[in-house]
Parts: sequence; structure tokens; C-alpha cells
Amino acid sequence: MNSDKDFLKQLASQLSCPKNTEGIEVANMMHDSNIGMTQKTIAALNISNGDLILELGHGNCKHLPEILNSAKDISYYGLEISELMQKQATENNIAATQGNKASFHLYDGQKIPFSENTFHKILTVNTIYFWEDADAFIKEIYRVLKPGGYFAIGFADNDFMESLPFTAYGFDLYSKEMVYNLAEVAGFKIKDISSFTEKIKSKTGDEVERLFYVAVAEK
Repeated sequence: MNSDKDFLKQLASQLSCPKNTEGIEVANMMHDSNIGMTQKTIAALNISNGDLILELGHGNCKHLPEILNSAKDISYYGLEISELMQKQATENNIAATQGNKASFHLYDGQKIPFSENTFHKILTVNTIYFWEDADAFIKEIYRVLKPGGYFAIGFADNDFMESLPFTAYGFDLYSKEMVYNLAEVAGFKIKDISSFTEKIKSKTGDEVERLFYVAVAEK
């Protein structure tokens, strides 16, 4: 029994901050299971020509072409707390980084290292569960977004997340209502929260039906 608990704790830790060889495997699994949510979140931003885009917690960022191909002259910045993921993302997108279309940076997960009113669009997928101080962090997101800019966040329904055994270890779960309230803390206006369902293979290997949301907020 303890071995099962230890496995779930270790998995939860890797999901929040992938590291070592195992982290590469977990990141590939996350990419595969989250690509539908990621695509919906990218689409919700309505990316325009010349947009400066920030992604928080990009993982291995194999989805970068989805963003860069959304419009012309896109500039992308990625922030990660995982040194491994920052390196993996850079390796997976060498052409984009060498062409100065994308860059990947480490940060502490709390203070966003950019000036206020910098980005046209900001996105994050499945990171909200790990925000240490959600109120402070969403104010940081608001700070670096340009007036009139959009922030899109993809997250799984809290009831669904509660059904997964590893979320008992270090996950803060959110409903649509909680995300509405969180956005209001920073001064965001929620434009829309869309609901989607999809069948995925869970992190423990089972096929499950996931309900998730994409919220779009405007500064």
C-alpha cells in the first residue's frame, strides 16, 4: 500500500515539475494527453499577426508550431519552473529559437520576469493546480499583459480531477466558478469559459473521459 502511495506522490511531483530521465517520459505523456486541451486554449486566444505571446509552464513545447503557425510574425516566450523542460523545449524547437521566433526561460513560478504591459496574449494549460499563491500569481499575469490583451487558461474540471488518485498530493483543484472569482481578484473580465469533453489515457494508464474548460479573460 505504501508503495502505491509513494508511486502516486512521485508521479504528482513529476507532473508539477518534471526532472531526470523519468521526467522526459512524463513530459511526453503529458504532451500526448494534453494536446487537445492545448489546441483549444491556443485557438481561444485568436492570435493575430505580430502578437507577442507568453506561455506559462510549456513543458516540452512540441505544440509550438500550433502557435507560430496561427498568424504571421509571432514572437513567443516560454517560462518554466523545470530546468529539464526548458532544455527539452529548446531542443525540440531549434529552428524557432535560432530564428528568434521563440525563447524559453526559467523562473520561480511566482514572479514573471517581464515588464508590465508587455504581451498581447498569454496562455497556460494544466498549471493552475500548482500555483503557490493563486491570487498573487494571476495579478502578475495581469501586470505583464497589455491593456485589451487576452489570457487563456486550460484546466480540467475539479470533479474529474478528484477522481484521479495522484491529485491528492500537491494539487489545488478548480471549478469554473473558482476561476471566475480568481480572475476578478486581478481585475480581469472573463469573456468566455468553454466546456469540452475528450477521451484520454490517464497518467496511470487508464482510458478516461475528461471534462475540461478553457477560460478567456481580457485586461
